[in-house]
Amino acid sequence: MIRTFFVVLFVILYLILGIPVLGVFWLISKNEKWKDGAALAQLRLVQWAFRCISVISGVKLTVIGEEQVPTDEPVLYIGNHRSYFDIVISYARCPRLTGYIAKDSMLKIPLLSTWMKRLNCLFINREDIKESLKTILAGIENVKNGISMCIYPEGTRGKGVDELDMLPFKEGSLKIAEKTGCKIVPMAMTGSADIFENHVPFIRKSRVILEYGAPIDISQLSKEDKKKLGGYCQAEIARMLAKHKTM
Repeated sequence: MIRTFFVVLFVILYLILGIPVLGVFWLISKNEKWKDGAALAQLRLVQWAFRCISVISGVKLTVIGEEQVPTDEPVLYIGNHRSYFDIVISYARCPRLTGYIAKDSMLKIPLLSTWMKRLNCLFINREDIKESLKTILAGIENVKNGISMCIYPEGTRGKGVDELDMLPFKEGSLKIAEKTGCKIVPMAMTGSADIFENHVPFIRKSRVILEYGAPIDISQLSKEDKKKLGGYCQAEIARMLAKHKTM
């Protein structure tokens, strides 16, 4: 109960106290010379906040393979998705400007949605094919402009008993990599649902494993793997998740 209280308190205070900060960054970004610096500063500030939330929540994090993540080029991050904390934990570790693709219902949350827009996040309505396509096209433009993107190809949070109980990966979610040629960085996360989702509404300390797989260069894949890219990527993540069971 006490962890939940302090996490909620921290988030509320951050969003309220961050209002003038948003204004300052908005003014700074009006100058083209400082625009990129302002964007990176906003990212680092949010990453600091996410790290604080993880500490308050009692997350004991083990990270594997982070040295494989490219830092000099935009990539498409993909991963299994079982918790809101998947974003909190993984976003805090992005080395360069990165936008996450979130469900459009997040637009209804004041201040939080403003921060997300400032961080190049995009909002998708999976019930509307035309609007979903527009979001993917915007993600493609972000990557072309040097901004990494992250999407969870399952389309929603998995609720299976086991981390390996993933929903089928949606092929359309990988178009960002197919159309730009950027590398795909698979992420496998174990234990994140134990922080909150497995015992709502309480936050409890948990051990979480985050593993980054070797970047996938689509141009190096066989014709068959290219045709079933979603399945190929899902198999890579499943392999990492299975390894976590032995740790």
